[in-house]
Amino acid sequence: MYQLEEKIWFWLLLIIPVMLVVFLWTLLWKKRVQKKFGNTSALKRLSPDQSVFKSVLKFCVLSLSISCFVVALVNPKIGTKLETVKREGVDIVFAIDVSKSMLAEDVAPNRLEKSKQLVTQIINNLTSDRIGIIAYAGKAFPQLPITTDYGTAKMFLQSMNTDMLSSQGTAIDDAIQLSRNYFDDEEQTNRVLVIISDGEDHNDLSVEVAEAASEEGIKIYTIGVGSEKGGPIPLKRNGVVMSYKKDKNNETVITKLNSETLKLIAEETKGAYIAGNSTAEVVEQIHDILNKMDKKEFEAKEFAEYKDQFQWFLGLGLFFLILDILFLERKTAWLKRLNLFNENL
Repeated sequence: MYQLEEKIWFWLLLIIPVMLVVFLWTLLWKKRVQKKFGNTSALKRLSPDQSVFKSVLKFCVLSLSISCFVVALVNPKIGTKLETVKREGVDIVFAIDVSKSMLAEDVAPNRLEKSKQLVTQIINNLTSDRIGIIAYAGKAFPQLPITTDYGTAKMFLQSMNTDMLSSQGTAIDDAIQLSRNYFDDEEQTNRVLVIISDGEDHNDLSVEVAEAASEEGIKIYTIGVGSEKGGPIPLKRNGVVMSYKKDKNNETVITKLNSETLKLIAEETKGAYIAGNSTAEVVEQIHDILNKMDKKEFEAKEFAEYKDQFQWFLGLGLFFLILDILFLERKTAWLKRLNLFNENL
């Protein structure tokens, strides 16, 4: 297991492509200037030890040096000690709607991105609860099993999109059914399913399945994302809106938030419906709900100690920097024997 302490320093790697452009421009400029003084063969006789390969090699070594220094600034850490720790928490499964209707932009930036923001902020406010993630459209798909690894959960969350499931539609009942298999601890008294959706339900079986889930001790909290006014579903190519989704009559489809369905599902399990317009309010309500629940103690393995690894990259960076300084741009005996780029001709 590893951690990256200061990821912002990765932006410094943009220096390398800038250097590459300057380096190539300098080579071309040198060639143009040299042509003004004489032909190529005459210049080679005047400076026989000049080597293009050595210049390229020096640039590559310098780039490696800069890359190592940047990684050293990021300060990667490696977990060195795995411990079993006791925690108290609730099992929470997030079921996220990834159907095409979630591309509607009646909430910024769109319904799906808003859903991901909500879940990310909820996770950021958790301490010792176990979480799982389900993606659903026409069918439900297990995205991440129950875990205490919040970093991995957020990584999987960000990769979710409307193309990950070929079966389109909105089968909330399938998501609820799948969540029943997620809760692997029979002694856990508080099981929470959080459904984030615009409420469109194409199967009309959600309430019945929710009732069955309630009998197993699962409480469902639904978060409605979208507006009652609704909006069209954009069809984009390379981030540019090309058109909007049409129905069989070639009319633009307007998808609206169906909060009633979400409210019925939540009420069936004695949960609650939460409007997803304000991220802060959603996070606060979920936080209050979880705090009122009884916490169950469970064991989890995690890395307790992380050791800095920046010194290795700092050493490598200094090594490549010294190597770059020692390299001369003129040919050496071994390079002449290699005759790279046919420079001796």
